[in-house]
Amino acid sequence: MSQTGLLRNLHAVPNRSSYSQSCTCLQRRSLRLHRLPQASRPTRLARGNCTMSAGQRVRHVTASSATASPPAPSAAAPEHQQAAPVLPFRVGYGFDLHRLVEGKKLIICGIDVPHVRGCDAHSDGDVALHALTDAILGALCLPDIGQLFPDTDPKWKGANSDTFIKEAVRLMHERGYQLGNVDITIIAQQPKLSPHKEKMRDQLCLLLGSHPSTVNIKAKTHEKVDSLGENRSIACHTVCTLLHS
Repeated sequence: MSQTGLLRNLHAVPNRSSYSQSCTCLQRRSLRLHRLPQASRPTRLARGNCTMSAGQRVRHVTASSATASPPAPSAAAPEHQQAAPVLPFRVGYGFDLHRLVEGKKLIICGIDVPHVRGCDAHSDGDVALHALTDAILGALCLPDIGQLFPDTDPKWKGANSDTFIKEAVRLMHERGYQLGNVDITIIAQQPKLSPHKEKMRDQLCLLLGSHPSTVNIKAKTHEKVDSLGENRSIACHTVCTLLHS
């Protein structure tokens, strides 16, 4: 007789003698039987209510436990209300472009670069510091430079861009980050910027409080293509990393 059949006979035996015989048969087949308390003994053994195999304990599953609903998940707070994660590092990207016009100074990385044209801007038009400011603010997921220092505010008319980068650095430190490294690419057909790169980097390191090995400046022409290549504008791309301290 199969194990399932023996188990059914065990439940339906009419007397104690038959009950003992059925128990002996099951035990010979390496099935471990455990007497249930009187209150928890099933009144009827229904198909599917018992799972058993050689060497395993017979387990009774009551109807209530089989049909019980899983516990309801706890209500989680909306994502925008949860605490912001503390990231080990952040990456930011910034870009700026200005028209070049006569009668203006050309300021790049806080350095006055000799040229016949300068940036047409509300502040001093330093494309490198503007792009870097936006890169740091972007890495922190904060409003951009145009929102923090709008060109509609007379307060920033002709302002030195050192002010913008210093505020971005302050916000960075306030949130527990320090500058990892900076990579800057300046695009201008004229003037040649190679003779000024070391001085630019020194000035940036001073503003950022960074080691020269973490600040890189590259200068590219635009191969005489569009306004950049025709010396009518200047642009800058910047990438930076922030490390959590």
